[in-house]
Amino acid sequence: MIFINNNISLNDNEVEISAIRAQGAGGQNVNKVSSAIHLRFDINNSSLSDEYKQRLLNSKDSRITKEGVLIIKAQQFRTQERNRIDALERLQSFITKTTYVNKTRRPTKPSRNAKRKRVDKKTQRGKTKALRGKVDF
Repeated sequence: MIFINNNISLNDNEVEISAIRAQGAGGQNVNKVSSAIHLRFDINNSSLSDEYKQRLLNSKDSRITKEGVLIIKAQQFRTQERNRIDALERLQSFITKTTYVNKTRRPTKPSRNAKRKRVDKKTQRGKTKALRGKVDF
């Protein structure tokens, strides 16, 4: 089980993880060891609710293919296990970020006392600036 948050969890068979060779410089070891992780998550065939699926598919993320498959490539670390953990954490943060609903903003008005204080501060500031003028003797 992959736990996303209190309400969302995924089965292990919904996420396809495969080891591939990492790109870039790394010496002789990079040619022999498959330490990078390629994670594929099919959004349409997942156990998420339809609302969450639609939000994930509507997100403007370049990692989501036309078929609705999220592809995460993790190759930051040297070990396969650490890259696997990194890929799962990135999947978790992506799903959490896209399924989060912001609270609706309710417009408020400043109180009468706040308005009065603001005007009093403005007049006090104006009086202070007026005292900075030329002095007549």
